[in-house]
Formats: sequence, C-alpha cells, structure tokens
Amino acid sequence: MFSICTRNTGISRISWVVLCLALALPSATVAAQLANAPAASTDADGEVHAAPVRLDGHTLFKLRGVSAYPAEQRAQVIADRIKDVARDRAFNVKDLTVKESPFSTQIVAGDLVVVSLFDADAQLEQVRRESLATAYLLRMQQAIEDYRRERQPSVLRHNAVLGLGGVAGLFLFWFLGLKIVRFLLRVLERRYKHRVREVGIQSLKLLPAERMWIALIGVLKLAAVVTGIAITYSIADYVLSLFPWTRELSRNLSAIVLDPLRTIVNKFVESIPNLIFLVILGIIIFYLLKFIRLFFSSIENGTISVGGFHHEWARPTYRLVRGLVIAFAIIVAFPYIPGSNTQAFKGVSLFVGLLFSLGSTSLIGNLISGYTLTYRRVFKPGDRVRIGDHVGDVLESKLLVTYMRTIKNEVIAVPNASIVSAAVVNYSSLAQTKGLILHTTVGIGYETPWRQVEAILLEAAARTTGLLREPKPFVHEKELRSFDVEYELNVYCDRPNSTASLYAALHRNILDLCNEYGVQIMTPAYEGDPKDAKVVTKDQWYAAPALPESESPR
Repeated sequence: MFSICTRNTGISRISWVVLCLALALPSATVAAQLANAPAASTDADGEVHAAPVRLDGHTLFKLRGVSAYPAEQRAQVIADRIKDVARDRAFNVKDLTVKESPFSTQIVAGDLVVVSLFDADAQLEQVRRESLATAYLLRMQQAIEDYRRERQPSVLRHNAVLGLGGVAGLFLFWFLGLKIVRFLLRVLERRYKHRVREVGIQSLKLLPAERMWIALIGVLKLAAVVTGIAITYSIADYVLSLFPWTRELSRNLSAIVLDPLRTIVNKFVESIPNLIFLVILGIIIFYLLKFIRLFFSSIENGTISVGGFHHEWARPTYRLVRGLVIAFAIIVAFPYIPGSNTQAFKGVSLFVGLLFSLGSTSLIGNLISGYTLTYRRVFKPGDRVRIGDHVGDVLESKLLVTYMRTIKNEVIAVPNASIVSAAVVNYSSLAQTKGLILHTTVGIGYETPWRQVEAILLEAAARTTGLLREPKPFVHEKELRSFDVEYELNVYCDRPNSTASLYAALHRNILDLCNEYGVQIMTPAYEGDPKDAKVVTKDQWYAAPALPESESPR
C-alpha cells in the first residue's frame, strides 16, 4: 500500500503505475464534480450536507460529497485508509505530508493518497484549501498515534483492570443497595406507618391509610430504581469507553438509551393538555363510581329503601351501572389518549375488537343471562333448586355461571345461558310461608282397607320429626292399578335443604307402621286366581288404627 510496503512485497514498477492511475481516475472524476458541488450537495433546508470521518468513535473531520459519490461513502473510504495507515506500525506518522496538485490538495502516506481536498471542501469550512489540509493532517497524526497507543498490551491490560473494577463495583452497588433499601423500608414501616392517617369526609373514605402508605413506598422504590439505573448507565458507559472496539458503542449508548427517553418526554410535553383532561376525567369518574357504589351498598344493607327495587338487585345493578359509566368514560377519553390517531393504535384496536367479537359469543350470552336471572329473582343463594338433572343448594350466582352444591356435597358450575333456557324448580321460595310439600307413594293390595292405609300413612307423618303439623298432611289414592292401589302421602315442611333426611325418616316410619299392622306393601302379581277373593268386608273397613268417621278427629 505504501512505498515502504511495495519494496517489501516486490510489486513491479509497471504494476504500481497502473495502480496509481486507477486511483487517480476516481479522484479526477470527484474533482470535476465537486467543482460544481455547492448546489448539488445542499439539503432541503439549504445547509450543505457533510459526513463525518470517524476513527475509534472519534470524529476527525467532515467531508461533503456529490450525487455520484455521496458524502457517507467518501467519508467511509477515507476512514478505512486512515485505519490502514494506523495499523501499519512500521509507518511513521511524521511521514504524512501535504501535496498540491492542479485541482486538489492531497494528504499522502508514502505513495498512498489518503485524502484529497478540493475547493468545495474548503468552502464548507470557509478557509483556504492549504490551511484546511494542514489542520486535517495534524488531526490525522494525533488520531493515528492514539489508535496505536490504545492497542498497546500494557494499555489494554490497564483498561481491562479498570473495566473489571467497574463491573465489580456495579455488582457490589446493587448487592449493597438492595440490602440498604430493604433495611430503610423496614425502618420506615416500623417508625412511620402508624402515623399515616386516612383522608375522608365523615364516613366516606377518600384515601385509606393503607393505600396512602403503599403509594409512598412505591415512590421511594421508584426513586431507588431510577438511581440504580442511572449509576448502571454511567458505569456501563465508562467501561465501554475504555476499549477502542467498544468506544463507538459507548458514544452511541446515550443515543440508544436517551433518545427514546427524549422522544417520550417530548411526546409527553406535547400531550400535557390532553393528559390534564384525562386526569380530571379520571378523578371525576373515580369519585362518581365511589358514590354509586356507596349508594347501592346502602340499598343492599337496607339503609336506603327504593320502592319496587329489591335489595338483592343492588350488587348486579351496581356492576351494570359501573360498566356503563366506564364505557362512557372510555368513549369520551379516547380522542385525548396519546397516539389514538396513529395507524398502529387503530390496528391494535381493530385486532382486539375482532378477537373479542369472535370469542365472546357464549361469554356475552352467559353475561346477559346472569342479569336476566338476577332481575327475574328465580333463586337466591341458599335456595334448594332443581336445574335440569341437578338438584342442590345455590352457593353463589355470578354473572357467567351459578354454583350449586348437591346433596352429595358436589359443587356444580352451571352456565347461566343454560339456566335461562331450562326449567328451574325452586323448593325454597314458598317453604317459609306456605310450606314445601313432600310426597311419597306406596302400593297396597286391594285386600287392605283404604281407610287403614290412610291412617297408617298419616300416623307415619305424625311420627316424623321436622314436618309441619299445620297445614295437616293428606293422602290421595293416586291410581287403581292392575294389582294394587297407589297411595300418595303429602306432608308439609319448612326445611327444603333437609328434604333428603326428612324423606328417609318418613319412609322408615311407613315401613315400621306397615309391619306393625300387618299391611303388605306392593302386593306382587300372581299367576292364578287366589283361593279367597281379595275384597275388604264392611266390618274390616275401620281396622286399626283407623277410626270410624263419627269418632275421627277430622
């Protein structure tokens, strides 16, 4: 590359002349274009465009270009040449010289033309071309010396030690810093947490003490995190600046980290009026929701009474009103949200809306069904109900599903949409006022007097604990079947959640009384005619424990 190198590599004189001509031709072309460059190389705002020539992250000088040979390309070629000169430690930087030619001033290293400066370059700096070349020569010599010095093993070892020290210091800072922050938070909580008082108006709590303390701790943690990030950035910038290979990254680190922050800050400043509107709107909506919640809570607790409005409607109605208020607030706030008019925001909104519309069909159906069940007052928590094939006690009725506990202690989640479309039997709605009727059937042969059967069944009801005495139990002859009579015993109770145990006790008593009076339940079918007719003679009509109608308490 240099004259010293050509002698060592043995390149022939003919080859060297050809190489010089090849390098001279682009220079002549550039010179011809730069003669008329001012108008061609200006930016839209009238300023001349120039690109920096950089070495190890340092800007040496700036050069302009033309449309056929842009400034960036010209600066990169010259930077590569300077780097080649710096890598050749056998070349003495004092041998860099300035040479004049008819159309340019050149800075050469031996036979290599490193930089060719033209009148247009001098016009950019508003100095003479020779003075500009001398200044660039001194800057290049200093940069080459720095390039070589920073790559000496002793300097690299020294910088490596400093870098390791910086990294170790950073880890130590985070280790000790976390411990110190945790210790200070514990001290603050022990000494000052009990001094924080809530903010409110009479019984209405605007800012609870616990929430105020959490906000204060959050501010302190945020300050600690910001401090840690700032120190981490400073140490990272210092370590990267120690080595020539990472110095460019060090100089760009501020742009990588701070430019996004600067953009955010600028956008934030531009959006301050809109943000003030959103903050005011948020405060109004927040306290409006608190007032609405207080109002409906008072209805639920019975403090406020509204004619025709049942207290169990309070909570779902609050949720419905809250959703409408929030939806209204979003509609009002949407135009003032920063970035709401960008294509990205609109695309994300469209995508989210599409997902919601595709996946929320059953969700919306169950939601509407949940409100329908609430206002229809089909059941309430604690009621014993039958929904489809499921019988159990209602544990909780949500907007989407209703939870039931069966008599087998199983919890079933029934979608509200299926409840609306199915028949619901509520065993508890009239149990406390008119009583729930429990009924059971027995089949007794035709040879047993119906009065005796009725007396046995009524006595079984009287012996069963937990049944109501008023209204009185009653018996119906439900059906005259082929081989027996089906009797139905009806009894009243006010404990619908205990029907299983009441049925069990009632059946036991029926069995005991039938056995006690020799009455056979469910006479089986026979293959032939019996020897005696299966009839009840008149003298057996009032067999014990039945009483004649004249003596019956009824």
